[in-house]
Amino acid sequence: MQEGLNGFPHWMLKEIFEQPDALDRTLAAYGASVLAPVQQWLEGVQEIVIAASGSSRHAGLVAELILEDRAGIHVDVEYASEYVYRSEARLKQAAVIVVSQSGETADTLAALRKAKEMGQKTLAITNVATSSMAREADVALTTQAGVEKAIPATKSFTTQLLLLAVLAEQAAAQRGLPAIGLEKVVPQIIIQMRAWLPRWQQVVAVAAGRLQAAETFLFLGRGVHYAIAREGALKLKESSYIHAEGYPSGELKHGPNALVGSKTPLVMLATVDHNDAESVLRYEKVMQLMQDMRAQGAPILAIANEGDVQAAALADAIVEVPAAPEHLLPILEVVPLQLFAYFMAIGRGIDVDKPRNLVKSVVVE
Repeated sequence: MQEGLNGFPHWMLKEIFEQPDALDRTLAAYGASVLAPVQQWLEGVQEIVIAASGSSRHAGLVAELILEDRAGIHVDVEYASEYVYRSEARLKQAAVIVVSQSGETADTLAALRKAKEMGQKTLAITNVATSSMAREADVALTTQAGVEKAIPATKSFTTQLLLLAVLAEQAAAQRGLPAIGLEKVVPQIIIQMRAWLPRWQQVVAVAAGRLQAAETFLFLGRGVHYAIAREGALKLKESSYIHAEGYPSGELKHGPNALVGSKTPLVMLATVDHNDAESVLRYEKVMQLMQDMRAQGAPILAIANEGDVQAAALADAIVEVPAAPEHLLPILEVVPLQLFAYFMAIGRGIDVDKPRNLVKSVVVE
């Protein structure tokens, strides 16, 4: 066993379990005084483009909905590799946020430099305070994930989600809009994550064992949970070499449903915030889709709220998560999907820390 693993068999599993501490450090690092440059950066911003790749782009997709719903700021999320091909007339109206674990991702760095050339406001979110993006952006925020040695992103992803939520909270406050109350809610989420991780490890290991023979998966979610469906699919692909795709739940019947059957498991994000009317409506649609897919014979793994008897009755396997506000549920529900990718890979004898053909930081285009 490698030095520093502290009893864990792989860095990926160790880093999954480090997420509560990483989130705790990230929340503690961004008090009101630290956010002063962010307040200035947000002044007058009506439109934002988020440019990122891989898991960082999925964090951006969550932020898109939080910023629009909570702060009333229009947001577009671009693949960093495609950003440079967008019309300058279209882009120059927006402020730009780049998100990258390393702060050196070639495509994302190119997007940042193009934005600066056009005179746009720029903000970088990275996990390395000395990185090129952190140095070159107008404002830089650093996640406090610590060094991430496994190639699949885990703790860097959840800390990106938190830091983007902090940004949205600040934007809402400056516009006199209702706050999520991160300073009260997130510590509770961290406590819950720390307590639930051993349980998730056991339950997900069993679910992965039952689905080990599958060769393709569809991950489904609505709203902010669509981004987590995409992240879950990416984790499974890069960790276990199993084909997987993430779709908005409402798009399944517009083509992908032709793939659904007894040999195509569905992983469905079915959590709900019962204090949010739109979340409840979304949940009801997910339950209807689960019922339809069960009738088609598809194996269903559901990520759902603790004690959800309706989801449990419709799914072949269920992983429960504790309740949380709608826009913060992704921080919790992605963790079982990280564990699922891990155990699917381990079941196939794959070194999850170093998947084939991949590197931690893509520094060439």
